[in-house]
Amino acid sequence: MGTKQNGGPKVQGKFNKLLNSDNVVGYVFIGLFIIGFLWFTLYPLVYSLYLSFTNYDGLGDPKFVGLLNYQRMFTMDPRYIKSLTVTFIYVITSVPLKLAFALIVAMMFKGGGRAIAVYRTLFYLPSVIGGSVAVAVVWRQLWGYDGIMNQIFRSLGLMEGSFSFIGSPNTAMMTIVVMAVWQFGSPMLVFLAGLKDIPASYYEAAEVDGANGWQKFWKITMPCLSPTIFFNLINQMITGFMAFTQAFIITRGGPNDATMFYVLYLYDRSFTNFQMGYGTAMAWVLIIIVGLLTALIFKSQHKWVHYESGAGGN
Repeated sequence: MGTKQNGGPKVQGKFNKLLNSDNVVGYVFIGLFIIGFLWFTLYPLVYSLYLSFTNYDGLGDPKFVGLLNYQRMFTMDPRYIKSLTVTFIYVITSVPLKLAFALIVAMMFKGGGRAIAVYRTLFYLPSVIGGSVAVAVVWRQLWGYDGIMNQIFRSLGLMEGSFSFIGSPNTAMMTIVVMAVWQFGSPMLVFLAGLKDIPASYYEAAEVDGANGWQKFWKITMPCLSPTIFFNLINQMITGFMAFTQAFIITRGGPNDATMFYVLYLYDRSFTNFQMGYGTAMAWVLIIIVGLLTALIFKSQHKWVHYESGAGGN
């Protein structure tokens, strides 16, 4: 009995010591984050993986069907293959063009001054408002039948009559790519930060050696800016695969599925046709595709990305 009586104060003392420790304070502060992560991120992620193996309409009980959804995607759904192809074309076309324009403008605005700061802000605005529904509606009017772009091309003598750029399978994708390139403000600011980190002594030494502007760009600017290019490439590639609003508002995926982006088709299957199981399977395939492409880019960085520490390419 005496042992039990002495054990109580010892346990109480250890408990009080634990409450007074810094670890408890840390756990209290991160507790809400951990609970939120487990409930709102990890659980939905795991449950969506389960739903990808089911036939689920969002209302009834999921019915397990194994790999049928994945088999259907690649063997029984030509629209899925079309959406995958369209998305790859969009990413391969828009991402390099956006990065090229962002770098060109960043090179133009890397100097200081109030006027330059104002111009930088103006060029960044399209990235802030470009993803909005209102801008997509305006873009649809610009490139629609007898829109402003029609008037511009007619005044330049490049076309006769009226033409709907968003209504033709041959030009609909082009209008959305142009809209994506127009939103180059975000990577431009990242390029500006990278350009300001390049030591001026590099350019001064190159001038002493007689290097011209083109040589300084390829031998100094591009190698020193390669980590920034790498960062922008990863971000813009992921953003490209998530394209949705532009096609949903401007073309609705048409004409003839010419702009049926992957996420738009996923939305159509999941929320228009109530094929939630099939939609979650598509989402997981997209995660795998983006993950593999990101891994490939990371794998290739040692060949072309130059770091001051010596890691990466030379």
